[in-house]
Amino acid sequence: MTTPASKAEQDGPEAVTALAEPKSPAAPGNGRIKMFRADLPTLSLFGVLIALIIVGGITKPDNFLEVENVQLILTQASVIGVVSVGMTFVIISGGIDLSVGAIVALASCWATTVATQEFGFTGILFTAVLVGAACGLVNGVLVAFGGMVPFIATLAMFASARGLALQITDGKTQTVEVESILDLGGRDAFVLGIPPLALIFAGVAIVGWLVLNRTTFGRRTVAVGGNDEAARLAGIDVRRQRLYVYLLSGLCCGIAAFMLIVLSGSGQNTNGNLYELDAIAACIIGGTLLSGGRGTIVGAVLGVLIFQTITNIFILNNLESATQQIAKGAIIVVAVLVQHRIARNRTT
Repeated sequence: MTTPASKAEQDGPEAVTALAEPKSPAAPGNGRIKMFRADLPTLSLFGVLIALIIVGGITKPDNFLEVENVQLILTQASVIGVVSVGMTFVIISGGIDLSVGAIVALASCWATTVATQEFGFTGILFTAVLVGAACGLVNGVLVAFGGMVPFIATLAMFASARGLALQITDGKTQTVEVESILDLGGRDAFVLGIPPLALIFAGVAIVGWLVLNRTTFGRRTVAVGGNDEAARLAGIDVRRQRLYVYLLSGLCCGIAAFMLIVLSGSGQNTNGNLYELDAIAACIIGGTLLSGGRGTIVGAVLGVLIFQTITNIFILNNLESATQQIAKGAIIVVAVLVQHRIARNRTT
């Protein structure tokens, strides 16, 4: 008798995604109805974002809808947004990465040690990306080939990277005096009214979407997160795939570190504080399952924008930071409950 796993193994890696993902009941009607049903969570996120914009416009009409404030929201969402793109791949693959904030801090501190006129813009960018990718590679080796639980492996990287960043800076802020870096983060550095960092975020998100939805790498990532044993039987090298996913997350952290240097003009060991929680929260809000096997880049982007808009509204209304954290926690709880409800409906 031919089992589903053996048939997927014969058909090749591309066939395993259907095997790994939970089956959902067929939607009545034509294909357009199925597409609409599949996009309903994303449309709901758009609705939440629009509702928040309306609330901000009502509560602070003279400030919230100003062009400068919109540009500020996009700029502040960009750094954590790039980190969230990498985190989306990790969670879809069935893992978790608690070290992203520490990697951003280490990459920014290391990169600013070469912030001289001799190396300049290219040296800072190359160092930040290289350090981020190297940390992601270590995480991947520990998880994929060392057999460590992702929570423990990335927690160890979190502590090590923070400690190394503190040692490099000796607790001091390392300022950058490279003109091209400072100009990129200046108040007048806009392209058609759009902040440069927002354009970088958009570029990373588009590439991430293409990789996840239009490449074999994306299909294999979903397959590994949905059912790693079925993926293995289908011929996917599960360990290597997980290594690549953590490497990708580290690469995104390196890019985010460079963006943070541009934004602040400095490198500090406190950079990226709580980024891991914000990135995970954005992914969850965006519909990425913590159990793996399902998630979207568009959802993660919307999750980042929703959280940043909430923060901006609270700041403009002079609400305490504690209230902001309580609201974010409530949103995460609601999102997880909705995910569980959707998962039950799809499997019944």
